[in-house]
Amino acid sequence: MIEEISIRNLGVIGEARLPLGPGFTAITGETGAGKTMVVSALGLLLGERSDAAAIRSGSAQAVVEGHWLIDPAGAVAERVRDAGGDVDGGELIIGRSISAEGRSRATVGGRTTPVSVLGELGEQLVVVHGQSDQIRLRSATAQREALDRFAGPELAALVGTYHEVFRRWQATQGELDVLIAESDRRAREAEDLRVATAEIEAAAPRRGEDEELAERVERLTNLEDLRIAASHAVDLVSGQNSDEVADALSLLDTARRQLERVAQHDPQLPPIVEALASASIAVSEISGQLSSYLGALDADGSRELEALQERRAELHSLVRKYGATLDDVIDYLDIGSGRLLELDTDSERIQSLVAEVAADQALVVELAERLTVVRRAYAARLAERVTDELGALAMPNARLTVEVEDRTEYSLSGKDQVSLLLQPHSGAEPRALGRGASGGELSRVMLAIEVVIAGNDPVPTFIFDEVDAGVGGAAAIEIGRRLAQLSHSAQVIVVTHLAQVAAFATNHLRVLKDSDGAVTASSVEQLDGDDRIAEMARLLSGLEESESALAHARELIDTARALDA
Repeated sequence: MIEEISIRNLGVIGEARLPLGPGFTAITGETGAGKTMVVSALGLLLGERSDAAAIRSGSAQAVVEGHWLIDPAGAVAERVRDAGGDVDGGELIIGRSISAEGRSRATVGGRTTPVSVLGELGEQLVVVHGQSDQIRLRSATAQREALDRFAGPELAALVGTYHEVFRRWQATQGELDVLIAESDRRAREAEDLRVATAEIEAAAPRRGEDEELAERVERLTNLEDLRIAASHAVDLVSGQNSDEVADALSLLDTARRQLERVAQHDPQLPPIVEALASASIAVSEISGQLSSYLGALDADGSRELEALQERRAELHSLVRKYGATLDDVIDYLDIGSGRLLELDTDSERIQSLVAEVAADQALVVELAERLTVVRRAYAARLAERVTDELGALAMPNARLTVEVEDRTEYSLSGKDQVSLLLQPHSGAEPRALGRGASGGELSRVMLAIEVVIAGNDPVPTFIFDEVDAGVGGAAAIEIGRRLAQLSHSAQVIVVTHLAQVAAFATNHLRVLKDSDGAVTASSVEQLDGDDRIAEMARLLSGLEESESALAHARELIDTARALDA
């Protein structure tokens, strides 16, 4: 139930607070005073699309806030907590703001959330009916939804199962269609992958092999330069290949012997002698390493170089075809092998999918038939109950027929075409609501359906935005009476211009506008006593001070109380 709605800078409303509460709330006011803007504000709280054009002229943003009382252990509270919001003792606060730049912000239970969360909550909290819903009621979808709501949990469980199977059937059929339609392309892809994987497997590249080859080729390409440099270095270090050049080992040995001769005369010299001995050992080791290196240089490197160049060319060809690097080529082999396995099992997968599609299609047919049986059973009950309601709404000879017929195609809702047909009086042919019903008749049919459905599909709050347009007299009184009856099991909020409807309200709000057309904080009044009678008189005759109008207003309120007793 909505306790209160606060509005700031929305449309003509500068600031307004609407105390609502349980029962039947009627919202009245002069044309252009912003009554319907109340419904627009509620729409924003329920996740409808925002429009910066709705912001009051000269304001930076519009803000709407709603206070709800909900079951702290119910589904709505659970969804709020899932969204990170808080439900304090069963009180839920939902907010929405729109900036002049068009940005929208939503909060639920004190936490910023996506606007889509408001829509999810709104489906469980409120049903809104307006002039646009009369138009929507003409559509086959809306008529089927009305029947399904009336059928309640029995049908809802079956529809849920059907939805699951239908979606699976469609997904499987889609995959099968793609496999069949692309069989030629997939066969070509498989052949290309076979050639590629065979070529890569035959070459058997290793990760890092191209770098190893580059290093080896670099060495073999400069083999002669390496040999000359190493040989010369050996001569300089140890004089192994020449008797004419003074080598490092000989020079170090001569220097050591010279110092050893006089080392006993100066204590600083022995450490130097020892260092020279160590240096001789190190240079001797270097000489050995150079000799080993020189001996290991391949005398027949040209033949190996040719083989390495061929291997590099082979790897380069793979990289050119299958990847930017050799690692990419190896990855391509791994991925391609898996993809090839998948493509090679297409025929098996197609056979499997054909079987799955057939099984799910049979289940869809079976479930759709069960949906039809349940819908037809409830269609008769809905037609009977709504017809009774229409009799009470000053349409005593009208009759509603609910037809459930087969369509040629299956859809997410089954195979049923649901049609609401109205016979306005006996002797007339039943005609589809979209072709034969006036706005006033649609208002009454919609209200009758809602009153009937409320028993099977209870919703905490119903909002009616001037659904009594085109109705007057006794029919308006009956609409008011039925709204009052609906308010016994749910909160009912009605924007109306009819005194006959407002008379049944247990909470009457009047929206006023200032002389400049603005609605301010003090412009929403909760009416009672003489103030309410004056407003009723204004609705009846436009003369709120006329004694006859005031008397008529009092009489109308007394009549409403008696009828709703």
